[in-house]
Amino acid sequence: MSAKSEKGAVRSDRNGQLVRTWGTCRGVAAALVHMARSALVLCVWLGCLVISVPAKAAECLIEPFQTVDLASPVTGLLEKVLVRRGDKVSKGQVLAVLESRAEQAAAELARFKSTQVGPTQMAESKIEFAKRKFARRQAMANEKLMAAQERDDAESELRLAEAEFKQASENRQLARLELQQQNSLLGLRTLRSPFDGVVVDQLAFAGEVVEPSGNKKTILKLAQLEPLQVRAILSKDAFGKINPGVAVEIQPEILGKNHSARVRAVDRLIDAASGSFVVLLDLPNPKMDIPAGVKCKALFSLSLGGR
Repeated sequence: MSAKSEKGAVRSDRNGQLVRTWGTCRGVAAALVHMARSALVLCVWLGCLVISVPAKAAECLIEPFQTVDLASPVTGLLEKVLVRRGDKVSKGQVLAVLESRAEQAAAELARFKSTQVGPTQMAESKIEFAKRKFARRQAMANEKLMAAQERDDAESELRLAEAEFKQASENRQLARLELQQQNSLLGLRTLRSPFDGVVVDQLAFAGEVVEPSGNKKTILKLAQLEPLQVRAILSKDAFGKINPGVAVEIQPEILGKNHSARVRAVDRLIDAASGSFVVLLDLPNPKMDIPAGVKCKALFSLSLGGR
């Protein structure tokens, strides 16, 4: 075979191989397209098609979950404040105490009254003596050895002794109730933290007189920082596309680290002036390393369809 014939055969083989390869690729592509169309039709038939748009960035602000102005429910002299600004506090921790010597004395008096047993024992002894006396006089009256009037007098003494015993028992119960009341009044002079958080500010100090009403009623300001609350403002075109429980990425303007928050509530009212509405999110902060009062960006994935 000549060199020219050999070159022609090689070119023919290469062309055939290219044709076969192209045919294989077309077949695979057609199969993939068919599979994609089948999956799309099936998903539409099941009603599970969800089309998502790129994440929508919204301006937001990281806030404390709640803030409280801790004040005294009663008027009194502030004896001591046990925390300072910036201190972490736990739920139930004693933060401040008012002067309470009078209330402590009243509570001790009520406690003593509630434990008294003398009046009750004396009434019991009177009942026992009156019972024996009445039994003897009734027996003598039955044998006509005593006038009926004396028997009636003994019975009256018995009934009076029983009434005194009942009164002593009621007085003891009343003393127990007075003890509960005095303990409650004493408890009002001890201020405790309503949640885990931090002291934001101290507005009253030991030696000052505090009162429930007036200009100086707040002693401490507390903030709950676990979890934090994120307040995001979105335009009205996003209304109805965000549901509670959805995860949202939060980008604080400081620290350079993103965090995941979850939608807690969506306003059902759109502000007519700005054409926007508010979305509240819960941002976990177990280490309390994320500060409140920081501006941020919230990245929402808005769903345009689906169930």
